[in-house]
Amino acid sequence: MVEGNKNHYAPSEVSPPGETLREILAERGMTQADLAERTGRPKKTINEIIKGKTAITTETALQFEMVLGVPANFWNRRELHYREYLEAREERARLEKHSKWVKRFPVAAMARRGWIEKHGDKAAQLKELLQFFGVASPEQWEAVYARQQVAFRRSAKFKPDQAAMAAWLRQGVRQAEALACKPYSKRRFLKTLREVRRLTRQGPEAFVPALGRLCAEAGVAVVFVPEMRGSRASGATRWLMPGKAMIQLSLRYKTDDHLWFTLFHESAHILLHGKRAIFIEGAEAHGQEEEEADRFAADSLIPPEQFKAIARRSRFSLGDLRSLARQLGIAPGILVGRLQHEGLLPQTHGNRLKQRLEWAA
Repeated sequence: MVEGNKNHYAPSEVSPPGETLREILAERGMTQADLAERTGRPKKTINEIIKGKTAITTETALQFEMVLGVPANFWNRRELHYREYLEAREERARLEKHSKWVKRFPVAAMARRGWIEKHGDKAAQLKELLQFFGVASPEQWEAVYARQQVAFRRSAKFKPDQAAMAAWLRQGVRQAEALACKPYSKRRFLKTLREVRRLTRQGPEAFVPALGRLCAEAGVAVVFVPEMRGSRASGATRWLMPGKAMIQLSLRYKTDDHLWFTLFHESAHILLHGKRAIFIEGAEAHGQEEEEADRFAADSLIPPEQFKAIARRSRFSLGDLRSLARQLGIAPGILVGRLQHEGLLPQTHGNRLKQRLEWAA
């Protein structure tokens, strides 16, 4: 979570340094005209400084020191604080004007997960969101996030919530940027995926850290980010920089067959497709790149020739499925999911072999 300056003092109101100047002149029994004459400044300038319309320059501050005996750095600090206050007030007014933008985002859910802080003040909440997304204004958010070129596996029935999707993606980037990775190597990543395939037979307490470590060695940051309601995403792929890619997983479908298929599908985007696009996986695949990624995932988890031999069978008992998965060296849930997808196994059969995955409390 971005902490920011929690202890920074921000007064509700700061008077212009001209008010202090007026008080000093009154104490000295000196008029604005007297000060103008002694400093060589026009009377209009002195009057505008007192009204807060004109800033005290470093040169003027030195002249005030000579005439009034008040150090120049005092005037410089007063002027700086006053101008900062004016800028902050203008920024606050600008933020309040855009406060409705905040309502687009699942702020409460983001705060519960520790991604941002929850504020009662609208302007402060807007600023918190802008800092989370790393943009200066709602307009820049539109330019950076809403117009990203995204290849999304959309369902014809369900459409994602753009703001929820952006929040989920941004948190993934934040987590991935914090992970140390070696420079990307395609050869090393292909070798890594062969090792990762063996991890499918392990539980999450073992495969999660091993998966992260192995992929980081190949230049790929793997992060797990709980699905944000409305985002409808199971995974995403993007390049953070030329030598570092990111795979983001949500556990949306909560079973190991979906998790591993999504991981290998995302890996295909890294290995086969360009570095400029962002790939987000949802419900249904569309387009050549998604079909290529699906085929890569299916063939990587169960080699084609071995699957053909299995597909010739007419019946599968739970014992058969366990035995076949053991021979393949993969989790039995992956085999069950593949057979169900190909229509070779009823959707109601073999599900007890799938490992249920849940987010830790």
